[in-house]
Amino acid sequence: MATPRPLPVEIQAHAIDNLRYIRRTIERAGSFTAVPGVGGIAMGTVALAASCVAGPPTAGLRWLAVWMSAAVAAGLIGVVAASAKSRSAGLPLLSGPGRKFVAGFAPAMMAGALLTAVLFSVGEVRLLPGVWMLLYGVGVLSGGSASVRVVPLMGACFMAAGGSALLLRQTGPNALLAAGFGGLHILFGLVIAVKYGG
Repeated sequence: MATPRPLPVEIQAHAIDNLRYIRRTIERAGSFTAVPGVGGIAMGTVALAASCVAGPPTAGLRWLAVWMSAAVAAGLIGVVAASAKSRSAGLPLLSGPGRKFVAGFAPAMMAGALLTAVLFSVGEVRLLPGVWMLLYGVGVLSGGSASVRVVPLMGACFMAAGGSALLLRQTGPNALLAAGFGGLHILFGLVIAVKYGG
């Protein structure tokens, strides 16, 4: 007795299921390439502007408010630019690699927020630039393990800048933050924009 042949509709449904499975697997295994180069340049520009208007750290809450506002603005720029880059590539922003990036990045940012509150409350403002760059670097390096090679390298450079800032506390905090968050974002933003398409 002959085995009944599957109907064309069943074959098509099975093929679509297979394609969905393959796409999900590729997304999970692939690199997160939505790191925005142009967005990084804009983020660096925000840091340079903040360094000009923040005033001395002795201004206390005003200084912190300027830098926290700059961090929020830069974060929004990064998310919008990454979303636009993902959309233009036809991939969801929070694909498998995108989720890995966020999972690696977020814990360091939460630690940075806690340490900011603690260090500011005890008057250790000069430690903040180093702590911010060090933890940002840890987040980018960790999250960047799911990205193109230049992203973890950028994280390592931020870690080095943060470590240097902690050792060179006599240097002005605004200058350190301008060099780190401004200079490194602009430098790596240019590399990413040229080599990895925007």
